[in-house]
Amino acid sequence: MTTFDDREKAFENKFAHDADLKFKAEQRRNKMLAEWVGAKLGMSGTALDDYIKAVRKADLAEKGHGDVFAKVKADLAAKGVAIADTEIRQQMGEFLAKAVADIETGKA
Repeated sequence: MTTFDDREKAFENKFAHDADLKFKAEQRRNKMLAEWVGAKLGMSGTALDDYIKAVRKADLAEKGHGDVFAKVKADLAAKGVAIADTEIRQQMGEFLAKAVADIETGKA
């Protein structure tokens, strides 16, 4: 292999690694968001576990995080819980930052 081939392989590996980390961080964010929303909706136990799964599944519906936002916003509205869009988006950002930090420090 040439130096160019080695560099190309290294970039491919980094891209795959970064994509994996992004997916893991977003899934952790979704779990934390679902727990936060679930608490607002009075969920616990199996109902909360099922809700976490539903929010994680919603993230796979389309690219970006708009699908997750739309789901939790609709779920809150359906139960009559009024939370501003800005607060939901702020929580999503904070939970993502925490998820990234947890992954980087090796926390489970």
